[in-house]
Amino acid sequence: MKRNIIISIDPETLEIQQPNTVSSLQEFASEISTEITEKEDSNMQTPLQSDRWIYRIVVGALALTLVSSVGGAVYLQAKGEEIPDILTALGSGALGGLAGLLAPTPAKE
Repeated sequence: MKRNIIISIDPETLEIQQPNTVSSLQEFASEISTEITEKEDSNMQTPLQSDRWIYRIVVGALALTLVSSVGGAVYLQAKGEEIPDILTALGSGALGGLAGLLAPTPAKE
């Protein structure tokens, strides 16, 4: 769909604004540059803070490791076999990782 746009310029207001155009543009550019740097400083986040899927994938993988190691240990114990040390290490490592990720962080002052 084609639209026609008509723009009218009043010559009197154009003449009044012309002498200040350069200084206005310089002021505008300096305001924009300070706003951009302030936004960049405030938006600097780690991927863990900005992307929730990374956090969910890591927590899911650690939970799966923990559940499978506990399940494997229960299964092996029920069969009367010895539980391997690697299974215990995986379970305790996954539990420690989950505790570290799910514990609340101290508030910044």
